This record gives sequence, structure tokens and C-alpha cells, in this order.
Amino acid sequence: MIKHNISLKAFNTFGIDANAGAYCDVTTLEDLKTVLKEKQNRPFFVLSGGSNMLLTKDIDALVLHINLKGITVVKETKNSIIINAKAGENWHDFVLWCIKYNYGGVENLSLIPGNIGTAPIQNIGAYGVELKDVFESCEAIHIKNQSHKTFMYDDCKFGYRESVFKQDLKDQYIITSVNLRLTKNNHKLHLDYGAIKTELATLNIEKPTIKDISKAVIAIRQSKLPDPKDIGNSGSFFKNPVISAQQFKDLLSNFPEAPSYKISDTAIKVPAGWLIEKAGFKGKRFKDYGVHNKQALVLVNYGNAQGKDIFDLAKLIQKTVKRIFNITIDTEVNII
Repeated sequence: MIKHNISLKAFNTFGIDANAGAYCDVTTLEDLKTVLKEKQNRPFFVLSGGSNMLLTKDIDALVLHINLKGITVVKETKNSIIINAKAGENWHDFVLWCIKYNYGGVENLSLIPGNIGTAPIQNIGAYGVELKDVFESCEAIHIKNQSHKTFMYDDCKFGYRESVFKQDLKDQYIITSVNLRLTKNNHKLHLDYGAIKTELATLNIEKPTIKDISKAVIAIRQSKLPDPKDIGNSGSFFKNPVISAQQFKDLLSNFPEAPSYKISDTAIKVPAGWLIEKAGFKGKRFKDYGVHNKQALVLVNYGNAQGKDIFDLAKLIQKTVKRIFNITIDTEVNII
């Protein structure tokens, strides 16, 4: 059923009060195919968990809110299991479900906001793990002709916060479910990124389980990131830039304390949060919006900010970082 002139404030984690000209809550594949077929002459806007976007204007299109639900076992062996999760399942709830049954591989991705359906689009990642590390395949529907397609790992062209769904196939498909391959035993633990080891030591845990790692990640994220229920935000607003070894050498000549993560012999990742903090933006507030005081990567809406205000702040941060460090930082959040 299509509703008209609906506020999207409750459907985006930034809490931006933009309106949808038309809105449809989609709970079945049949409903999705029907509305795509019947309304194919009008523009669509696909909405999932609303966690990775900044609305800078009203949406003059039919907003399709993908609310497909369900988690099932596809295939199981002694050591691994393939799980199918529908696009409307909450990502963090899914992680907790996996941990409950001791399925390993996604514990480092605890507390990432959003839904399953957008996880492959963004190739979500945190603390040394990305979705592509456990990705098996995903199912999708073509928006124009409603045909079904299975995308395997190689089809998705995953990169750092990138996929074919953000590039060559942008706005062409709607992901309806995702298949992830997880471990049942002999889990490969990722402990070396960020403060995971420090947090585990604080908890006096010497031989961590995947549940312990999840708890550590949750504690770390909660100490740095504001809850969207309390302060509007979309998590990390910027990507960590990957620069050449020569660029990093130049950076060190002026800022010898600059942190980094080696990607290869020729590529170095620099934390965008450090660049933004060093540029003086951490904790800076402009009326009803600003930069979070605990994590410079996070832009926040303190109440009734407009999306354009936050977008203008993002552009100011990018311009300043470029001027000081000669490094370009790209947005991770989709600007609408």
C-alpha cells in the first residue's frame, strides 16, 4: 500500500526531517515485484536501514522501504555453514544471532548500523574484517524488468567500501537476500586491529571466543560512537584514505606522529579521524550540528539540523584536510 507525503525522520539514523512524496513498505518479494512492475514509469528510491545516507532534500520519488525478513540455513558441513539472511534483517541483530549459535566470521562487525541488504553495497567493514571476507553470494531483483539474478563473489567487485552496486550497477538492482559462509569451529580470530586486544585485557580474557570479541568491539564502539537514538548520526562519515608510500613519506616529514596501516609496499592507509582531529574539527559544534567529541569521523545532528548543513560541514572538512595534508578524504555516507 502506497502512502503519500510521509516524513522520513524516523527512517534515517541522522534524524533528518525530509519528506517522501510517496512511500511503500515492502515485506514480500511478490509485493516488491508488483510495485516495481506497476510503477516502473516513475522514479524509485530504495530505503533499507537508513544508516548510511544523509538526506539533503525531500525525496520526489516512490520510496521503497525494503523490509524482507528471515534467516535460514542454506548448506552445512562439519566445519562451515552458509546462512541466508533477507535484506530487511538488522545487521547487528544478525551478528548476535550468529554468535548465539557459535557461527564465526562476523563478530568484528558487531554494532554496525543498518540492514543486511545494504551490507554488500557498501562492503561494510570494521576492526580488520570486511563483509567480503564471509560473502558467498546475494540475490537481487532488476528494477526495470524484475528479473532475478544471483551475484557471486567475483561479480560484486568488492573494494574498500565499494562494490559493483555502487559503481557499474548503481540503481539497477535491489538486493533481496545475502548468503554468508561462516565457521562452526576453529574460528579465525581477528585481534590485531584497533583496541581489541587492549579491551580483552581489560576484561581479563586471555583465550577469547567470538562472543568475547563481539563484546569487546561493542564496548569500543559504544565508547567512541554516539547512539543514533540519542544523537543523530550515520557512524563513520568519511573513508580512511589510502595513499602512496611516497605521499606517506611526505606526510611524515611534516607530521612524524601520523598513524598508518600498511596495505602493501606501495599503499598506506591513514586514519581519516586523525586527519580531521588534527585539522581542528573534533568536538566542534555549529548550532544544531557538528563533529562528535569522541570520534572525529562522526558528524552529528544534535536535534533539528538540516541535511544541507551537515553536507556543507563535510565539504569544509574535506577542503581543510586537503589544504593541510594534501590528502583527499571521500565520504562513506551516501549524499541524497
